[in-house]
Amino acid sequence: MRIPRIYLNQTLDAGQEVQLDSRSTHYLASVLRMKPGMQLVLFNGSGLEYHGTISTLEKKAGAFLVEKSVDPQTESRLVTTLAIGISRGERMDYVIQKSTELGVSTIQPLFTERCEVKLDDKRSSKRLEHWSKVSISACEQSGRVVLPTIEQPTSLEMWLASEQDYQARFLLDLNQERELADISTPESVAMLIGPEGGLSENEKALAIGKGFIGLKLGSRTLRTETAPVAALSLFQYLWGS
Repeated sequence: MRIPRIYLNQTLDAGQEVQLDSRSTHYLASVLRMKPGMQLVLFNGSGLEYHGTISTLEKKAGAFLVEKSVDPQTESRLVTTLAIGISRGERMDYVIQKSTELGVSTIQPLFTERCEVKLDDKRSSKRLEHWSKVSISACEQSGRVVLPTIEQPTSLEMWLASEQDYQARFLLDLNQERELADISTPESVAMLIGPEGGLSENEKALAIGKGFIGLKLGSRTLRTETAPVAALSLFQYLWGS
């Protein structure tokens, strides 16, 4: 049986007994039907895993004894930023989930000309909280020990105007001709992907003016939630781990 992995946002050290939060307790007791004495792995985003056993577990409370810390070396050496037009509901959830699994470092949700999603400050905060939960679950499942950063949604223009320090910048677009074979190995990559309706010609020109290289991944049109999966898979295979 695969040992469950749980994210816990607190300091963890070998020899320490920690109290599990309500989310973890419910999942372990009611969903997995685990019992005291069973093995468990915790992580807190520090880059390490903490192995140990459940010392107590009830429906609303539980504790975990940390026995040792381990560096699983599951994080990619390639630093990746995904800047993507916000899509609706499950499509954006899919982007967050799969890009997390594929080792993305930062996700920047963008408002673009053809973006159909409108968020005020209150809705934006709720979306960020929801996306964070999706990302945490993906880290628990995939073996990651560092949570990707999910930035506050902003406009494409404001993001492009901000300070950006990437060795490679790609605008994913079907009408481009550049191929990955022409690119030398970078240590950091930013990729820009439009929403369901794509980026406008003005937005593409603005990105290229900021140093983005137009990149074509194939001859078929990819959905906005498919493109980051294809791109990240290629980037990790070629330059990451």
